[in-house]
Amino acid sequence: MKQTILVTGASSGIGLLIANKLHESGHRVIGTSRNPEKHSSKLPFQLLELDISSDSSIESFTKKLFSHIDKLDVLINNAGYLVTGLAEETPIELGREQFETNFWGTVKFTNQLLPHFRKQKQGKIITVGSFLGLIGLPNVAYYSASKHSLEGYFKVLRFELSGFNIKVSMVEPMAFKTNIGTSAVASKVIIQDYDLFRKQTAAFSNEAFANSPSPEPVVDTVIKIIDKKNPKFNFPVGRGASLILTLQHFAYKVFENSILKKINKTK
Repeated sequence: MKQTILVTGASSGIGLLIANKLHESGHRVIGTSRNPEKHSSKLPFQLLELDISSDSSIESFTKKLFSHIDKLDVLINNAGYLVTGLAEETPIELGREQFETNFWGTVKFTNQLLPHFRKQKQGKIITVGSFLGLIGLPNVAYYSASKHSLEGYFKVLRFELSGFNIKVSMVEPMAFKTNIGTSAVASKVIIQDYDLFRKQTAAFSNEAFANSPSPEPVVDTVIKIIDKKNPKFNFPVGRGASLILTLQHFAYKVFENSILKKINKTK
C-alpha cells in the first residue's frame, strides 16, 4: 500500500538510503535537509528545508508540509549528528548543542506533528536512535546520553499514543559505514591525564568505523517496521547486538573488561 512518509535528515547517510528505498518501493517520500538546495536536484523525492534545532524552522516547515499533503502515514526521525570527546574534556556547551539537536530537536519536531497524527487516529513514528542509546562506550558521552534520552522519551510516548492507533518504534543501529564519523564535531579540550587513553580510544573508534558494514540492514529494518501492523518498540541492528546487550545487563564486568581490552590493544 502506498503511503506518505516523512524522513528527516534525508540528504545523506542512512536517511538518504531509507528515503531512496521507500521511493523505489512506490511510497510518496518527503525528505528534509538544512540545505535542500545543495541536494534536491539530484534526488528523486521531494526535499524540504528543516533545521530541527530551530523552533521557527520546525513551525514553518509544518505549515508548508500540510499545504502539500492531507495525511502523513509515517514519520521517520533520522536527523542528528555526533559529538566526540572524553566526558571530562567535552565542554558543557558542546554537550548542550548535542542535546539541542539529537534530543530536543527530535522531540519538538515530533510533538509538532502529533496533533495531525491524533486527528487521523493512525500513523507510525519511527526514530533512528543508536545502539549507543542502549550501551555506553568511551569518547561519546553526550551522543550516548542524547540517544539514551530518546529511548526514554519514546518509550513513554508509545504508551500515551496507543489509544490513537499510533505506533512508536526505535531503531538502534550499531556501527555502520556512513558519514557520521567524518562529519562528527570533536571536543578540542585536552587534559593530559587522559593522553594515552584518548589516543587508544580514538584508534579504537577509527578502526570500528573502518571495519563497519554498509547500512542496508538498517534500511531493511525500517521497512519491516513500516510493513508491520503492530511493530514492537526496540529494533537493535547489527552483528552481535543481542549478545552485547545481554552482557551489559547481566554480566557488566565481562562487558566492561572486553571493551577495555580491545581499546588497550589498539595502536
